[in-house]
Amino acid sequence: MRKLILTVLTFVTALSTQAQAPVKVAQGDTILKRLTTALPTDTVAVPVIEQPLLFGQSLLYKLRLDSIQQTVPLDYNEYVQSYIDIYTKRKSMYGDMLGLSSYYFPIFEKALKSYNIPAEIKYLAIVESSLNPHAVSRVGATGLWQFMFGTAKAYGLNMDNFVDERKDPIQASYAAAAYFRDAYEELGDWLLAIAAYNCGKGNVNRAIDKAGSRNFWDIRKFLPKETSNYVPAFIAAVYVMKYAKTHQIVAKPTAFAFKTDTVQVRNFVALSDVANAINHNEETLIALNPSYKKKIVNGTAMLPKRMVIPRPEHQFYEQLFVVLNNDIETDREVILASTDDVRDLRKKAAQQKQATVSNSLVHKVLPGQNLTAIANKYGVEVQDLKVWNKLKVATLIPGQKLKIYKDTVPVQFTPKAKTNFANYKVKQGDTLSSIAEKFNGITVASLKAANGLKSAKITEGMVLKLM
Repeated sequence: MRKLILTVLTFVTALSTQAQAPVKVAQGDTILKRLTTALPTDTVAVPVIEQPLLFGQSLLYKLRLDSIQQTVPLDYNEYVQSYIDIYTKRKSMYGDMLGLSSYYFPIFEKALKSYNIPAEIKYLAIVESSLNPHAVSRVGATGLWQFMFGTAKAYGLNMDNFVDERKDPIQASYAAAAYFRDAYEELGDWLLAIAAYNCGKGNVNRAIDKAGSRNFWDIRKFLPKETSNYVPAFIAAVYVMKYAKTHQIVAKPTAFAFKTDTVQVRNFVALSDVANAINHNEETLIALNPSYKKKIVNGTAMLPKRMVIPRPEHQFYEQLFVVLNNDIETDREVILASTDDVRDLRKKAAQQKQATVSNSLVHKVLPGQNLTAIANKYGVEVQDLKVWNKLKVATLIPGQKLKIYKDTVPVQFTPKAKTNFANYKVKQGDTLSSIAEKFNGITVASLKAANGLKSAKITEGMVLKLM
């Protein structure tokens, strides 16, 4: 009987797959162009599923998921099936990612293995960024692994006017692996760790408390909407990447069809000069090194920087050596980047607005006073008085009320507290990463080292040294 069911299901699946219309690919939309262009719009690839179709479940899909060798549970239900249905229709998109995976997945796997993280976590970058290092979400999450600014800093990634290491495939992959190590140590479940990667460990812990369960599918309804869909989308992405051929999804040619070398650069070197030296296109060097904002590798003798290049032919060695050992002329000042987290920027705007309101006052015009006298009294400009009060003429009437803003200089956003070997008492809901985000110069790694912590687990009331 089971064989008969499987036969029928296989036949039905084949018919539905053949009936799908081919997907048109936009002209000129090459993979290389996509990897060298910053994306200004939201890149979250998780469609919202409000109410999945209960009859969409299939024993065949469940058996396929069960057949995938894995450590992370690849549960099957109607939510997963809904995303499988969506993703298997995105043949062009998944064809791109299959091609890119031959380059990026070995990088991910090496980083994940170094932290003993299951290799299938690499598929999360499919959902996060569609394997585009320039991906930027609507709230500011950036890169292949979509790190928010604060979390990136907490896990040792650097952002300044020269570089954004969230876009560095290697650096960001090691930071993501470290995050998953900590999340699994704290939560004890891979699906919960994946959920935490999307919405934070605090939200997951609150959902656990509300549900009275540590099973993702039990706490799902207490999680943010995007996170509730994030885990089934991940499982579906694993399925589609593993069973792409079954759904007529073919890998597109990769933009990196060559062997690469890694070079430690100790000077300020332009990617365009390196490209010319080894007879490659500049776009290729930019795609291999997406984290350099100015297309300049800003290495120094004290702090060399990594550059990935196509393996050069022997006749180009001398030219490459000359380029790597000569500094280009450019401004060398390194300026740390401020947050691009939309949530922080909203707080900053609210603080500025509140400061403006709190610094305002009302002046009642006295007999004989004019705009110049009032402006001089408060140290402001006459034109400012006119603008603030929408005055079309300079004539004032005794008793007239004028708005005056004592501080017209833009209010600066309060920076994170500086630390000087201080102590911090752990509060309810705190995690090492959330604590690190509160202080400049503090990372999860430095917190562990300063306090002799072997895992990321901390408890309320614990006193931590900050270094």
